[in-house]
Formats: sequence, structure tokens, C-alpha cells
Amino acid sequence: MPMSAATIPVSALPFPVMLIDENQIVAGLSPALAAVLGEHIKGRHFISALRQPVTLEAIETAMRTGQAVQTRWLGRDGARDTTWAVHVIPDAGRIVLTFEDRTAAEEVSQFRRDFVANVSHELRTPLTALQGFIETLRGAARNDAAARERFLGIMERESARMTQLVDDLLSLSRVEEGERQRPIQAIAIGALVAATLADLEPVIAAAQVKVTLTDDTAGASVLGDTNQLRQVFGNLIENAVKYGGTGGTLTVTLDAPAQHNALHAKGIAVHVQDRGPGIAQHHIPRLTERFYRVDTHRSRALGGTGLGLAIVKHIINRHRGRLLIKSALGQGTTFTVILPQS
Repeated sequence: MPMSAATIPVSALPFPVMLIDENQIVAGLSPALAAVLGEHIKGRHFISALRQPVTLEAIETAMRTGQAVQTRWLGRDGARDTTWAVHVIPDAGRIVLTFEDRTAAEEVSQFRRDFVANVSHELRTPLTALQGFIETLRGAARNDAAARERFLGIMERESARMTQLVDDLLSLSRVEEGERQRPIQAIAIGALVAATLADLEPVIAAAQVKVTLTDDTAGASVLGDTNQLRQVFGNLIENAVKYGGTGGTLTVTLDAPAQHNALHAKGIAVHVQDRGPGIAQHHIPRLTERFYRVDTHRSRALGGTGLGLAIVKHIINRHRGRLLIKSALGQGTTFTVILPQS
């Protein structure tokens, strides 16, 4: 005949469990739960031990009805909020509580909600503009050739923004999907960066930016994915051109292979440095977040989707590399990519 839940030695259980006895006192804690709530709550009344109204109400309901109840308990692990699903089970006059850590699932759910909200917001602005211009062209501006040309130009830019957003979302999805698969192709990193600069020559020329390339790699290679690494350096160089200021200078430097503490291995560092207005320090830790922008209006005006650096971060992670960002207001910004040498 199986033992009653209340007779199980709680201290021997490997998962978070609490036992409340007939006197409503916390009579037992498993080590896993004691690590979360603290051993000191043992021997206290459950109200003073748990305190959270929703959890207390669930316990009282289980005591009153004799029926199992499910609730949740909110905790704190350092700087991180935690969420636990709590099963409250009455047993022979006692109450057994089992705790299930749902923090990761809650974070994923919140991420999805935020992601959908951000994408919706990014699409709503150009869609609203397009709808407004279509109504205007069908009405007041129907026979106004000058207005029609101006509105069609704006509509073209807004549709291009939406296309770029969709392309970046698909790119981010592909990168995340393959992030655990380490690239195995040997790539001469100096030649790749030089080719990327050549591809961006029209953008660089239009912004009248002077570019200096210094390559000390002597043909050294890294293990990588050619298309993804061109995307990384293309994004960083294009950002430096756009946000570094028209008529400015851009320096791209490839260091000789060296031991890097950030990798705990030998690697090659590539620095992309502009002399633009710089970025305030409080922005830097968030630059690689999806849709995060230092200057929302300027970024959108320049065609940014807020996903470029997120894509860069995931590609570099796939390559087991590191991305470092240094900036000072009025002095410019340096993005450094460190990749393991092949």
C-alpha cells in the first residue's frame, strides 16, 4: 500500500516541496526549496512563512475544501524575478506544496509578446502612412501631379522599410536556427573585409566618408561562414558610415593573430572605428537587443530596422567570437569583432 504524501520524508525529495502540518506550521522543506525560501521558515506558521496573498488563499482553499489547488509564487533570485507554479495538495489533514520553476517559460512567453508588439509597432507606422497617401491620391491629390510624385516617393521609401524589416526578421530567424552549428570553412578574414568594403563603395562615396583599411593579418584565416561574416562587417561598416557623420572618417583595422582573453584562445580582432558623435554609456549594453535604437527617429529616417546588431550578435555567437563596443560622446564609436583563428 503506497505511503500517504504527508508521510514521505520531505528532506529526501530532490524537488522543491513543503509540508504544512495539522497546526498550519511549516513542518518540512526539501533541500531544493530551502535553497529558494531559506531554512529559517521551518517551524513558522505558513502565513508568516509565505506571505503572498494569492498563495495563502490557495492554501486556505485547499484546507477548507479538501481539493487540490494550483497557484503561483513570485520570488527573486539576485536581480532576476522568478515565477513558480505551486500545486497545493491536501493530505490527511496536512498540506503538501510542490513548486515548479516556470521562470524560463515565463521569460519566453514575455519575449514572444514583446517581439510581436515590436514587430506590430514597426509595421504600423509605414502601413498607416501608405493608407493615408492612398486615400489622398484617390481624393484631393488625384489631379495634382507634383503631389502625386512626392507621395509616391514617400510610399516607395515606406514599402522599402517594410521589405527591409521582413528581410531582417527572416535573416535573424535563420541565424538563430543555426547558431549551435559551428562553421568549419577557413576564410581569409582580410580579403573578406576588403571585399565587403568594395561592395559598400557606393554608400561610402555617397556619404563622402574617407575610409582607411589596415590589415596586419598576413593572410590568416578564421573558421566561418562567408555570407554571414560579410553580413557582420557590412552591417558594422554601413552603420559607421550612416551614424558617423557625412564627410567623416572611418578606420577599419585588422590586428595580427594574437592570444585573446575574451576567447581563451588565439584569435583575430577586427576594429571598425568612426569619429561620429558617439553613444552614451547607458545605451551600450542594450545595443544588440532587438529593435533597440539610440535615436529612434534618426534610425528610421536612415532606413534602420533595429535588428542589425541583434543579427550581428547571433552570427558572432555562432562563430564562438566576441563583440566589444567602446564609445565616448563627441569622440566616436569602435566596434570590435574577435574571431578564433582557424
